[in-house]
Amino acid sequence: MLILASIVLLIVLLVIGVSVPLAFGAVLILISVFGGHDVSGFMPAGHWKMNSVVLLAIPLFILAGGIMERGKIAAPLVGLAELFVGGIKSGLSAAAVFASAVFGSISGSAAATLTCIGSIMMPHLRRSNYPEGVSAAVLVAASPLGLLIPPSAAQILYAWVTQQSVLRCFLATVGPAFILVFLLCVVNYVMLRNRQDLLLAEPPESFAAEFGKRTWFALPALLMPVIILGGIYGGIMTPTEAAGVAVVYALPVGFWIYKGLTWTTFVSVLRESAVTIGVVMVMVFMVLIVSRFLIFEDIPGMAKSLVFSISDNPIVILLMVNLVMILIGMLMDDVSGILLSAPLLLPVVTSVGMDPVHFAAVLGVNLGMGNITPPTAPLLYLGCRVTDVPVNKVIGPTIVMIVFAWLPTLLLTTFFPQIALWLPNLVFGA
Repeated sequence: MLILASIVLLIVLLVIGVSVPLAFGAVLILISVFGGHDVSGFMPAGHWKMNSVVLLAIPLFILAGGIMERGKIAAPLVGLAELFVGGIKSGLSAAAVFASAVFGSISGSAAATLTCIGSIMMPHLRRSNYPEGVSAAVLVAASPLGLLIPPSAAQILYAWVTQQSVLRCFLATVGPAFILVFLLCVVNYVMLRNRQDLLLAEPPESFAAEFGKRTWFALPALLMPVIILGGIYGGIMTPTEAAGVAVVYALPVGFWIYKGLTWTTFVSVLRESAVTIGVVMVMVFMVLIVSRFLIFEDIPGMAKSLVFSISDNPIVILLMVNLVMILIGMLMDDVSGILLSAPLLLPVVTSVGMDPVHFAAVLGVNLGMGNITPPTAPLLYLGCRVTDVPVNKVIGPTIVMIVFAWLPTLLLTTFFPQIALWLPNLVFGA
């Protein structure tokens, strides 16, 4: 009964807009007062769990994402993408998808990707007569690519919680990310194919010369994922060290190459990143204590028994697990969603033969889709603020992209394990 009351309280608080750390704190108070449990007994477990070098990568990537956002590092990536697809109908919004994918591979953050690419692309899309609702929906739907394309802070958290290889979890989401990019571009084209008023980019006099010029300008930004991922997979750096290198590399690029950073904006980045990091770390601590309580009460085992009492068909079980993860993604951000759902649902999926690394990809797609799915949809509302487009114009096109791009990606990733596992197995062996 206490567990049910805790879940109901958590959902109600999240739906009415209470912040995630405070919502989980209220659950802990309920457990302590009415459950007869001494919550202080769970606090050392949260402390020692957070005492991890791997976890240090998350604040470093948050800081790197803030520096890249203010340092105008995304602008040359957008210009390069426009060169290839700007002259095609719907090409400008497709360029936004590609730019989101590349920037997501640098920042590892969906919110940073949406804020940065959205603020750059939306004025271009408006000037080219792209419909506001569809344009904003494309930017929103593409932003969770930052959760899928490595290095991803979400996958670092998943690997840390479930004791899996960080590098394998990184690679598991690459296949789903490529499928999602392709499907988003297709859906975007179908939605805009009958628009006759779209302004297309003028082709350059010399494609080769313009390509060389834009590539040279974008080279410092393009080198960033090469250095980070090359260092990680080449065995030169750990993910935490790579996050530190990302911060160090982004500073001169933002200050002196793209000149988006000044000392004033740099101080603002430090302040904003410190606030974000503080919120994330408090959230991680709170969710860890609640997760510890759930494990202490054997909730994962109860969830497994409940699922198998409904059906022992692996397909039905995986569909139910996906539904639960989508609901979790709709209610909370990716960090708290992973910390809550990974220990709760991993025993269920492994019992039907799913590899934990495969589950990393399924969880990443689920939470990304949940973050843009109404009614809560934190990324959807952030996208409306960034693009200055009313929510009622964005919801319809976003649902279309969820149904025809995100949902097929989720089903393919869930029921065709090799989409997630072929790259980790290729690099590290089966």
